[in-house]
Formats: sequence, C-alpha cells, structure tokens
Amino acid sequence: MSVLVLGCAYAMDLIAGDPEWFPHPVRAMGRLVAIGESVARPGRHSALRDLLQGAVVSAIVVMASAMAAVAALRVARLLHPAAAWATETLLAWTALATGSLIAEATRVIGALEIGDLPSARARLARIVGRDTASLGESEVARGVIETVAESTCDGIVAPLCYLAVGGVPAALAYKAVNTLDSMIGHREPPYTYFGRAAARLDDVANFIPARLSALAITTAAALTRQSVRGAWRIWRRDGANHDSPNAGHPEAAMAGSLGVRLGGVNEYDGRPVQKPVLGLEGTAPTAAAARRACRVVCAASLVSFAAAMLLTLLWQR
Repeated sequence: MSVLVLGCAYAMDLIAGDPEWFPHPVRAMGRLVAIGESVARPGRHSALRDLLQGAVVSAIVVMASAMAAVAALRVARLLHPAAAWATETLLAWTALATGSLIAEATRVIGALEIGDLPSARARLARIVGRDTASLGESEVARGVIETVAESTCDGIVAPLCYLAVGGVPAALAYKAVNTLDSMIGHREPPYTYFGRAAARLDDVANFIPARLSALAITTAAALTRQSVRGAWRIWRRDGANHDSPNAGHPEAAMAGSLGVRLGGVNEYDGRPVQKPVLGLEGTAPTAAAARRACRVVCAASLVSFAAAMLLTLLWQR
C-alpha cells in the first residue's frame, strides 16, 4: 500500500461514500455467506456440527476475499501499471466508510431536526439492527450516536489499520470478517453455534482497532471542543462494561465526549434486550448531540487517516 493509493482511496470515500450502483465487494461476500449458510443449514444439526460448519464457512469466506483481492491486483499489474494503481485504489476505497456513515447519520438527524420522527425512524433502520418503529426522539438520537461511535471502529479505524499494515488483501479479509459477524455472528438460534467462529474472529480482528478508535474519539473531542476529560474518564470506566469486548470502548468514549448517556433497552424482533449503560451521569441524547457526534467522528477519521499515512510511510521506508 502506497501513501498515494491510501490518500486517493480516502479522498474518494469522503467525496463519493458508498454509491449503491458500485459493485461493492461486501455484496459478493454477503452472497458467499448466504450460499454457505444454505448448504450448512444451521440449527438442524448438533451443536458440534454447527460449530465446525460455521468455522469452515467463515474460513472460506475470509480466505476467498483475500485471495480474490490478490488475484485482481496481480491481473491488473500484468495489464498496465495504471490499471494496477486504479484497481488497488478502487478496492481500498470500498474498505472505507466515513462518507457513507456520516451521510446516513446526517439524514436521520436532519429528519429529527424538522420534527419528522417517522422519517427519522425509517432512516435509522437502514443503519441499526434494532427495531425502530416505536422509538422516541431521544432513542433515535441515541441510536445514531451509538452507531457512528461503533462504526468509527469497523468502518474507519480498522480498515485504515489493515490497509496500512497488510494492504488491500488484509483490508478485504477484515471486511469479510465484519460481514460474517453481521450476518451469522448472533447468539440467537439458528446461529448460536454456527456463527460462533465468525463472532470470535470479529472480536479478535477488532480488539486493537476498537481501542485505537476510542483513542481517536478522545483526540477528536479536543479538536471539536467536546470534553476530552469526559471522553477519557468514561472510556476508562465504562469501556469494558458492554456485552461486546470491543464495541463499548468507542461508545463509552463518545458518551463521555458529548456528556450523554448511552445504552439501555433495545428491541430486536419485538424482544427487549437490556444493554449496559455507558455514561450514566450524562444527559439524554438529542438531535444536537447526534450532530456533535458526527463532527467528532469526522475529526476522528482525519486523525486516524493521518496516523495511517504516517504508518504507511514508515512501513515503506
């Protein structure tokens, strides 16, 4: 990965986001996961068989994603150096998500700010897994803040880390892990055992990036005039207070930087699930707080990009 490729890919992400017309590799990964699931038929066998089949499907999807990236780059290099540069840049662009994340979050916030709660709920449903049909304004704002905080890791910091360290193949392998976790890495049947390997892979892949994300959010709080002290204090106190070993770190840092309370009860398919509370002493989230969260994420993205560029430059030398 060259600094020129990384810089161009990041700029393209900020400008274009994730256009629906573009053949995004994650869609191919999703289809491959769906094929594996249809063949394995999780929930119809013993726990051990589900566990082994899930591990095999996960390994195949991750390796296929990395190998496809390697093959595409090799073919492009055989054609022309310009084709190689363009291919690498386009693939690196697909691994990043600052532009699309902020665009989707801003649409939800815009609907909240004009009092269009039904539209805000519908738009929020595009970026969260929880039920949104009955959410109030504060709960919609909470959903936006939690999503942009958690996505700072898997949509920005982690892909930049893997691009800087392992190039496009490593970044697309990470996206495959992320896709597997979102599709099958659930505790509920029929994925209880089938998705366990995918969930653990995601935990490992995000372990360092999640903590770097919290650090980036804390740094970004200083750049956006939010509470650096609050971000650091709530991160250190509540970061591990989450059912995920990783998601709580950037969410806690965000809660502290904004001075809001995150977590609480979410509904999934009509079932209420109690999530740990982060920043208990904070105020209820608002549309204004969600707007500030987006500014923090933008600053955290720029900080992370600068660090990735420096790492790439040092790696080359």
